[in-house]
Amino acid sequence: MNIQSHTQSAASLRIEKLSPTIGAEISGIDLRHLPSDEMLSQIKTALLEHKVIFFRDQDITPAQHIAFAKCFGDLEIHPLTPKDQEHPEVLHIAHGPDSKGRENAWHSDVTWRPKPSLGSILRAVEVPDVGGDTLFCDMYAAFDGLPDDMKDKVCGLTAFHDYMKNFGRLYPKEKHPEIRARHPSQEHPVVRTHPETGRNGLYVNVGFTDHIKGMEKEESDELLDYLYRRASIPEYQCRFRWKKNSIAFWDNRACQHYAASDYFPQVRKMQRVTIAGDRPFFRE
Repeated sequence: MNIQSHTQSAASLRIEKLSPTIGAEISGIDLRHLPSDEMLSQIKTALLEHKVIFFRDQDITPAQHIAFAKCFGDLEIHPLTPKDQEHPEVLHIAHGPDSKGRENAWHSDVTWRPKPSLGSILRAVEVPDVGGDTLFCDMYAAFDGLPDDMKDKVCGLTAFHDYMKNFGRLYPKEKHPEIRARHPSQEHPVVRTHPETGRNGLYVNVGFTDHIKGMEKEESDELLDYLYRRASIPEYQCRFRWKKNSIAFWDNRACQHYAASDYFPQVRKMQRVTIAGDRPFFRE
């Protein structure tokens, strides 16, 4: 890996909030070099506080992208990554004239895993002149803003998350049983306690959550639809306008995101590296 040894001063970091509840842009760092321990501590603190953090003008290689992500834990390999790819940890997300973006729904990454990801680090390789922004929602705020009777209702509930709900369209029907066996539905709490902050947030998303355990379908669908719509409240959101070599690093345990697919047929190419997480839990 072409990772340069370089000492960066934590005092050079500048953090500017994007909204009152979520999002902050960090400057004064060059991600071609690994952060010092002190700088890394400040970045982790900023991630926990702001749920998503952004960096500009980071012209890094895939190897440097991977090295930075490894500072925060083990990395995942997405099942849709080609087997012969040079850096299997990097998920390429590209759209253009022949492929309209499909990430335009509120979701948290890979909640269909038994242990969904801790966070994702996404870098813009090529972006349209305008459009293709990503929105982020604070799921602590989405939970805190619920009426008390709804909080009482959803705390302790469990929901099923299904890989095939979103990705089933990519496989021929005869392959569905095999894919379902490889990625069985997972049960996660509807309200998740963050393992580091101790805060509770909504943990259902329209991309992967299928139904609530023990509920009739009609009641489950109605409740989930209500909870999904909490992410659409502007007061809980920030919006990031991409430029080439911008980076977003979000905490999948605390927020959801939505990639606006308003740029077709322009080209938008991104690279994502994802940090492995742990099994979600709920604690009063």
